[in-house]
Amino acid sequence: MDDISGFPYEDIVNLPHYVSAKRTPMPMSNRAAQFAPFAALTGHDAAINETARRTSKRVQLSSEEYSLLSRKLSYVMALEEKPEIKITYFKPDSRKAGGEYVTVAGYLKTIEEVVNMLILMDGTRISLTSIDNIEGDVFSDME
Repeated sequence: MDDISGFPYEDIVNLPHYVSAKRTPMPMSNRAAQFAPFAALTGHDAAINETARRTSKRVQLSSEEYSLLSRKLSYVMALEEKPEIKITYFKPDSRKAGGEYVTVAGYLKTIEEVVNMLILMDGTRISLTSIDNIEGDVFSDME
């Protein structure tokens, strides 16, 4: 070993490393965890991301547009063999004001008027009041 005379702690530098007889040493793989960065503002990043997440405002339909939607639904319900349709509806956000427009494709199963729900064959339930548009090849026959 080099000559360390004159340096602080020269009396203890060359002593053997202490090993406890009661506790097993921490594995090297766990030692790095004690030096992990500390997040002083827990949840701050999540709050910023939530604030930055965009939502859309719901567009109110006119009475003519509601009337057209009603006619389209009645037309599809009257058909014996249900065609595939695409429904665009507004899905409100559960955490903040606004929401998003979602388009699903499927086959109409039934309309539950008591609870204002449209139900597709795959079990998807859509509130009648949130529907904004219904599209499909079947409507080209409709006047």
